[in-house]
Amino acid sequence: MAKRAHVYPQVSLAATDLVDVAVAAAPAGVGVAEALVLARKRNAGVIAAGAAYVLRDDLVRATSLGLGALRAAQLSRALPGVDPAASEAKVRRLLAAGAPLVVVRGSRGAAGAVSGRAAGVRLADASAAGRVTRGLPGEVQELLETIGRIAEEQDGRAYLVGGLVRDLWRGATPARRDLDIVVEGDGRVLARDLARALGGSVVEHHRFLTASVDTPRFGRIDVATSRSERYEAPGALPRVLPAGIAADLRRRDFTVNAMAIELASRDFGLIDPLGGRLDLARRRLRVLHPLSYVEDPTRIFRAARYAARLGLSPDGATTRAQALALRLVPYAALSGQRIAAELELILSESQAGPILLRLGRSGAFRLLDPGYRFTTPSRRRLGALPEALAWARGRGLDVDAVGLAALALADSPPAAGALFTRLGFAGGPLAVLERAHAHGGALAARLAAAGAPSERARELRACAPLELAWLWLTGEREVREAVDWFAGLDPRIVSLSGDDVVALGVPRGPAVARVLAEMRDARLDGRLASRAMEEAHVRQWIARGG
Repeated sequence: MAKRAHVYPQVSLAATDLVDVAVAAAPAGVGVAEALVLARKRNAGVIAAGAAYVLRDDLVRATSLGLGALRAAQLSRALPGVDPAASEAKVRRLLAAGAPLVVVRGSRGAAGAVSGRAAGVRLADASAAGRVTRGLPGEVQELLETIGRIAEEQDGRAYLVGGLVRDLWRGATPARRDLDIVVEGDGRVLARDLARALGGSVVEHHRFLTASVDTPRFGRIDVATSRSERYEAPGALPRVLPAGIAADLRRRDFTVNAMAIELASRDFGLIDPLGGRLDLARRRLRVLHPLSYVEDPTRIFRAARYAARLGLSPDGATTRAQALALRLVPYAALSGQRIAAELELILSESQAGPILLRLGRSGAFRLLDPGYRFTTPSRRRLGALPEALAWARGRGLDVDAVGLAALALADSPPAAGALFTRLGFAGGPLAVLERAHAHGGALAARLAAAGAPSERARELRACAPLELAWLWLTGEREVREAVDWFAGLDPRIVSLSGDDVVALGVPRGPAVARVLAEMRDARLDGRLASRAMEEAHVRQWIARGG
């Protein structure tokens, strides 16, 4: 029992006193499988492969993905190091900035490492209340409090996660108001109760322990059970297991998306175990581990999108992680539809062109075809793609953005067909893509050579909207003008209807279509200019026997 007025010595811990993770030395060229055997034998959490530090967790991850033959150094992390006498405060600052471990350097190399457990790093280490108050309407704040209360009534804890947390912390107007909620407990049960409370409907996704609540007042609210993920093959969808919020944040893509706000109190405590705040301040995009892109290669597309939208640049480790993932193509378990979904999101961005060009230069499209080459023509087409899509929207054309992107990416016909199929196109949409790719050049040449407007219209009349957009994207000035003119034509250019020409004496059947087509061409070429002239044309047509 402490004695009153007694002076007790202050305990000041140094870094060496905090070491709780062993480091084992290994040759610089040691393989993943051999390094993991050594880590288990020495009960080490870190392997020092020459000058590279490799976490045991990353070795386990690589082995489970079938990558035991890789050199361990390819999974190295830039762990911060301190001298044995460094203060506990310094170690805690490094861990709070997102370092998974802090290496304590001795005279003969690494003496060990310190984890957040030993340094007592708190889970929620800042208040986000002010940012929530400034960034969200009062009714949304009340909704968050309601969600937190419902979770507590179910003996769980709820957290706000995702892009909204990131945008709130960087002081930006949230790009979207849909809420992403994670629950330590049963997210699907909370979703049901929330739907009843808000008069909404719920759709559950059992495989991923998630549910979506559609509400008339707040839009969609996505609710997930806090979980960990295990990838059993490169590019495969993960298996999920319930876990705590710390594990849930560590399964995510980038540090700036691995933050959470607890909803159990009005303080709205921020949980940022991986240094997302610091990365936002430094405008840095950082993956959570060296195999992040191998586990889910679609993160490469997401990285380009976030970098452009948020003004972030990948750090060295993230760049190396992407290079490693692209060296390992192809990914048998990665479906083309998942890549198509990422392309669709990119094409909705204001900087879609630069994002696509960045992906092309990086070699990311090799995920569609290991032999893909990013050529000058495809670079030119991708750069102009957003303008072509904007043109199509302006003309009211229903154009599949991913389909047009697929055409822009494709070069040789055999490779084009494989690329279209890889992205999930089949049946009629696939036929349109193949026709546009195979015959677009010849059609453009015929358009350029056409004399009368009716000739141009006849060439374009059988084209699907996607083909028109493709012609506009790839054509020279005269072709673009012809396509733009055709897309802007009034479909009611002929005043008379089919019933009108029948009333004038044209027999029902194919003859009606023929006379209407003649009048349409005459209207386009300026030979007919009024309803009365059309009626006269029909009478002449009947008089000469059709």
